[in-house]
Order: sequence, then C-alpha cells, then structure tokens
Amino acid sequence: MTVDYVEFYVEDIEKNIEWLVDGYGCGVRATSGDVPGQVRSVAVGQGDIDLVLTEPVEQDHPAAAYVVRHGDGVANIGLRVPDAAEAFDAAVRGGARPVAPPSERNGVVTASIIGFGDVTHTFVQRPAGSAAYDAHGLITRPGNGGAGTGLIAVDHFAVVVEPGQIDATVDFYRQALDFDLTLAERIVTGDQAMYIKVVQSKSRAVTLTLIESDPAAESGHVDDFLKDHGGAGVQHMALSTGNVLASVRQIGDNGIELLSTPDAYYTLLAERVQPDRHSVEELRALNILLDEDHDGQLYQIFAKSVHPRNTIFLEIIERAGASTFGSSNIKSLYEAVETQRHRAGDSESK
Repeated sequence: MTVDYVEFYVEDIEKNIEWLVDGYGCGVRATSGDVPGQVRSVAVGQGDIDLVLTEPVEQDHPAAAYVVRHGDGVANIGLRVPDAAEAFDAAVRGGARPVAPPSERNGVVTASIIGFGDVTHTFVQRPAGSAAYDAHGLITRPGNGGAGTGLIAVDHFAVVVEPGQIDATVDFYRQALDFDLTLAERIVTGDQAMYIKVVQSKSRAVTLTLIESDPAAESGHVDDFLKDHGGAGVQHMALSTGNVLASVRQIGDNGIELLSTPDAYYTLLAERVQPDRHSVEELRALNILLDEDHDGQLYQIFAKSVHPRNTIFLEIIERAGASTFGSSNIKSLYEAVETQRHRAGDSESK
C-alpha cells in the first residue's frame, strides 16, 4: 500500500493552484477540461506527489457540503493497492463504512470507504504507466512540469480527532486496514497537553499521526483546529525532500511563510543530538528542526496556513534514516504553532 493521490475539496481552485504551483513548485499535470460538470478538478504535483484540487460547481456534489462545513481541506486519500476489490472487502469486513463499491474507469479499479471525519479513502488499482488521476477522468496536460522544489513524496498526514476518539481511530485502522500502532506519546507544553498515536501501513508507506487534545489541560491550537475546521480532519500533510536546505530556501524565496523556531532550541540542540547531514548554523538560519529515532535522523519545518480558516498547512521533511518521529520535534511543532496562534490573536486584537 502506498499513497496514490490526495484530493482536496476547495472553495477557490485558482488560489490553491497558486499556493501549490507558485509556492511549492508543483506542475499542472491534468485538468477536467472544458466540459461542464458538477466539479472542476486540476491535478498538480512533482516527484511522486499527486494532488487533485476539486472545486464544486453544483451544490448537490459532496464537495459543496464539504467546503461549507470545513473550508479547504483533504477530503480523500487515494491508497494504491494490488487489488482494490480485495482491499475494499477486507476493510468492510473489518468495520469500515463503504462509500463506493469497486468500479473500473480508464483501466483503473477504485473502491472507497470512510476513514475519519468526512475524509474518505479510495483504494486504487491501476496498471503500470497509468497516472494517479486517471480514475478522475482528467485530461493530461504534458509539458508543464513546474519549477520544482525538490519535493519527492507524501511522507505522512497529521490528523486531529475529537477528544476521546483517538483509541477508537487506532482500532479502526488496525482492524479495517491492517495498520500497526508504531508510536504513542503524551506531549505537555506549559498548561497544554495532547496525545499522539502514529499508525502505519504494513508497507510503512502510509502514515497517519493521530492527534487528540487532553481535555484536562488548557485548550490550544488542536482545539482551535476542531472548531475552525468543523470536526476531525487533516491538520497538516508532510512532503519529503532529499535536501531540506535546498527545498526550504526555494520555497521561502517563492513567498511561502514558514514557522520560526526560538533561538534557544538551537543553543540546546547540541546537548540532545548532533546533526549528521547539516550543521546547526544551517538549521538555525532556516528554522529547521532536528530529531532522531533508533534508525537515524529527521529534519522538519512547518509552513503557516494560507487558508481562510487557518486550518491545513504543509510540512517539509528530510529523513536521514529515521523511520518514525522524535518526540522533541513534536513538542517543538506544538510550541511553534502555539506561538503563531498567539501572534495572530494579538494582531486581531489591535
């Protein structure tokens, strides 16, 4: 199992094309063409990243209800599998709610289930050489590869769930999709706390970082997401790169605003971990976080949300052997987002 594509339902497709093409260097790979329909779709991407942007045209399409409730966000995660019908049947036997039974289009077999919140998972079985968006009936637009920023693949999704739902969500992925629980943490920052549980496919190519706020602690940005997004959903999506320094410089030059990291983080970094690939000064200059697990190191940075509800944002990650996540980076992310949240609140009050 791998991530085949990620579909966003959006209110304004042009703004999202600008965000991903001008900001992150993606190319326009396919479009729905000029034929009128219930939605307008555009596929953008680079490397093995395929993102389908879908804007509702008619109000009776599910995308219309989605954007009213949630605004822009991840609505469907395509999961490439050898046999879509078999994966669908196994998931339904494991307790998944079916959305669409197996069907074939343009040589691609798909079948869909409900994942979490209003997000669906579509199993995709397609022949070698076909495109991830063929099942959407999009028209390939050759020759627009985009500027590129060195991004390679979708690394993971961070998913905020309602309080009290994280264990049930873990159980769902273990029973319906045969995922493994690979990390469990309680993160405390000041008066705030949250629970983190990571579930991964057997292939380790599909990773969901589940996040639940601790209701016994003070509310924070996790609670804000649930309120602003209108329930559970993808808080951020991480895109991998082979050189985080080069990618971050390009993305920053393209006008993407990245979250800053307190200077004290880098002062204390040497006491915790020594970077293998990049120097502390290089990381400090670009606000990149460093952590490690038993397999190696990982470098991460998080972008500010550009969406009207201040919900979904992107992460850039370089893995130098690390297969999971370091809890120090999770805490640093939490602190960085909280800092941004308070700055935004101060600006609004002036």
